[in-house]
Amino acid sequence: MPSEIPDELKEVAKQVREGGEVAAPVRVLLSWFDAERRGYWKVREIRKALRRLKLKTEPDFEEAWIDAEVTFKPRPKRGEVARLAEALSVLEQEPQVGQADGAGKVVPRKSAEDVTSRIKIGMLSAANKPPLCIPPDAKISEAITLMMQHDYSQLPVTTTERDLKGMVSWKSLGSRLALGKQCAKVRDCMEPGHEIRSDASLFEAIQQVVEHECVLVRDATRKLVGIVTTADLGMQFAQLGEPFLLLGQIENHVRNLIADKFTQAELQAVRDPTDGNREIEDVSDLTLGEYIRLLEHQKRWDKLCVPIDRKTFIEELQRIGRIRNDVMHFDPDGPSTEDLSTLRKFARFLSDLEGKLV
Repeated sequence: MPSEIPDELKEVAKQVREGGEVAAPVRVLLSWFDAERRGYWKVREIRKALRRLKLKTEPDFEEAWIDAEVTFKPRPKRGEVARLAEALSVLEQEPQVGQADGAGKVVPRKSAEDVTSRIKIGMLSAANKPPLCIPPDAKISEAITLMMQHDYSQLPVTTTERDLKGMVSWKSLGSRLALGKQCAKVRDCMEPGHEIRSDASLFEAIQQVVEHECVLVRDATRKLVGIVTTADLGMQFAQLGEPFLLLGQIENHVRNLIADKFTQAELQAVRDPTDGNREIEDVSDLTLGEYIRLLEHQKRWDKLCVPIDRKTFIEELQRIGRIRNDVMHFDPDGPSTEDLSTLRKFARFLSDLEGKLV
């Protein structure tokens, strides 16, 4: 049964068919589907709706910054762009392999390269805030004042929004003063600027950002639209990293609860049927979905000898499984506040439970 297409998107399709051009922020598109973030299954739902209405977005709604506007356009007819048609046929296939989530849906396996390449540097908030710039003939005192006022380490030196001359920074200024050079104008103490396209993979950009401490981001029109620093990368990886750490803690605690409670045959009996060749020697070889399958039967649950409700525990573990699938697909927006809170609370609950059972 196909999902219901939101009325807002139907109206967009009508306007596009009539020759109009419609644009909307990604966040607004998500709201039409009762979503706040680009989780795996929500993205599939939106893509199916766009295909049914013969629409596409430019840039792709999954790769744009969440508050950036995307333009709705007619999708190329079959045969016009063979490569795109082939890619779309892959997206239309229902997943057949992989670990089932808590709702019973099966998530297709993807390589790390497939997943991480979807995260573009243009998805970062910093890459979408036009940088404060200064002209090369400005007094160096003006640059110093601006950097102090805004707590910046550097300023792009430009003549227009597309014409980058270089960068002035505390480092470039200090190195010249240390050598006794005069710095009356900004041009006297600027260094080359380093640029990257907004559609470049975030993981490809890491080396450049770390090496140069910051990079300027250009959009498809070569306009300077943002500046990304090592601090911005740190914040992004903190956002991406915490869910992985919490999921690791949760799985470790669950493994500790069931360790030495079941025979190898019992563990093998709950193995994912789509992965029948995988060897199961102990609980560390099981997946989160297999933990759920193991514990959902009352007789096996009783072996844990824990004074908590099985049904409530399994429901929460299934919820964790659904969150895990989005996290493992590197949702570019990170987990919602509610999902992150769920992970933190359940990790803390399991830690407390394990501590009382020792």
